[in-house]
Amino acid sequence: MAKQTVAEQFIDILVRAGVRRLYGVVGDSLNPVVDAIRRNAAIDWIQVRHEEAAAFAAGAEAQLTGVLAACAGSCGPGNLHLINGLYDAHRSMAPVLALASHIPSSEIGTTFFQETHPDRLFAECSHYSELISSTRQMPRVLQTAIQHAVGQGGVAVVALPGDIAAEPAPERAPEHALVTTRPCVRPGDDEIDALARMVDRADRVTLFCGSGTAGAHAEVMRFAERVKAPVGHALRGKEWIQYDNPYDVGMSGLLGYGAAYEATHECDLLILLGTDFPYNAFLPDDVRIVQVDVRPEHLGRRTALDLAVWGDVRETLRCLLPKVREKTDRKFLDRMLRKHADALEGVVRAYTRKVERHIPLHPEYVASVLDEEAADDAVFTVDTGMCNVWAARYLTPNGRRRVIGSFSHGSMANALPQAIGAQFTYPGRQVVSMSGDGGFAMLMGDFLTLVQYDLPVKIVLFNNSSLGMVELEMMVSGLPSYGTTNRNPDFAAIATAAGAYGVRVEKPRQLRGALRDAFRHKGPALVDVVTDPHALSIPPKISAEMVSGFALSAGKMVLDGGVGRMVQMARSNLRNIPRR
Repeated sequence: MAKQTVAEQFIDILVRAGVRRLYGVVGDSLNPVVDAIRRNAAIDWIQVRHEEAAAFAAGAEAQLTGVLAACAGSCGPGNLHLINGLYDAHRSMAPVLALASHIPSSEIGTTFFQETHPDRLFAECSHYSELISSTRQMPRVLQTAIQHAVGQGGVAVVALPGDIAAEPAPERAPEHALVTTRPCVRPGDDEIDALARMVDRADRVTLFCGSGTAGAHAEVMRFAERVKAPVGHALRGKEWIQYDNPYDVGMSGLLGYGAAYEATHECDLLILLGTDFPYNAFLPDDVRIVQVDVRPEHLGRRTALDLAVWGDVRETLRCLLPKVREKTDRKFLDRMLRKHADALEGVVRAYTRKVERHIPLHPEYVASVLDEEAADDAVFTVDTGMCNVWAARYLTPNGRRRVIGSFSHGSMANALPQAIGAQFTYPGRQVVSMSGDGGFAMLMGDFLTLVQYDLPVKIVLFNNSSLGMVELEMMVSGLPSYGTTNRNPDFAAIATAAGAYGVRVEKPRQLRGALRDAFRHKGPALVDVVTDPHALSIPPKISAEMVSGFALSAGKMVLDGGVGRMVQMARSNLRNIPRR
């Protein structure tokens, strides 16, 4: 029996850790690993056209499942291309193992052809980044990398020279137990008791929720009912907390809407649940603030805290609920619910007025129709920029849909490669990429990956022929827009030429039918929608500090934008207000 190579040993360990795909581009230093995958039925090699897409795809898979995912790049320029997608995965706390294959081990340090130092280069976007310099080192280094990625939530990088990968392994790797899931963290009794006292003393409590509320929807709702608290959310908390929420007051921040800003500023106790919300200009500085987070390094780094609670949101609330007295006064909650409904009712008229005759199309209208036509369990990937605005305001969460994007790293071109990872992860679910024309064009080569694997991803392209968010940022600074206009082709024709389904939409009456036809198509499809480049968006509250670096038009020609079906939900929540 032939002795196992280091590459085969490497792949066997990945399979034991739950990895089912390795995304990447082949190259000489990576060839022994790719060949080991070819001969292992438990794992697939996913060939993309650009390594950045490989990292984004792996990051999407890890975000959606919570299970370790993996990507790879060949030596030098190959693995350098991974770095942007790895930054995104790391900042999204997605467990990803990146293999950076390396030049021949005997040449390291000689400025050899394509030489870089990946163990140094990736240190900032990973919890662990190490070079394997001998065959005996490999099993323990890889296992340690996996523990870091899964245990700490983020990226781990292993640099492996191609010659070492091809050598015989000195022995079969020991079957060490591997960490595959993260534990729940329960706060100490002293913190729970202190938080209970603060809640009982407060007259007006507001909850502000982030992605750390995943899996804690029921507990948040029970706690909100007990203390009569309005519930706002950050963008990454939207999918976990907005649905079936009779206490919803919308979203704060640069993309915000509704009454979340008022609810966080008019309370006397603000509880931040599982959010690392970065925009401290939108947080109050004159109310008491508690933060609950499973990552202790997140506590207090955005705003001053009166109490820091290190713990999982669900476990914290389970411990807290029995210790908190039920409040009976709903005045603050009911006032915020009314403000929220009124705010949504007011802005929705801006996008409904003559919208079905407006050419080019309002992007708000496109997002609203997309929300109505997409499947109840669709997975949406969202490009950075104005697509973030439309997703935040129009996609309706229901506990089954997923919405991911580059919400923490803010990279362009994320939606298409994330959709690749999402579709491989969930082959039976509808995956929709909400792409901007700038982001799509940046990594357009990986549209061919959809065609090659016949992945039924549906790309809805918001084509306004501009880098809209950048253009607005220039206006804020008093600069004329420059370098922001795109001269775009007919993207639908390109899709058709590539072997996919493509349709171009220029009139509102064409939109719904085009989306339905694309969704019915069994393979990849692209709907190229020509949208109004002058559609703008502002947060619900503006100050001079907030304006800096954000999107406002020079002449205040602002289309606030509607909020789709959320206005219906807000109005229905008013039914919970007792009649007096």
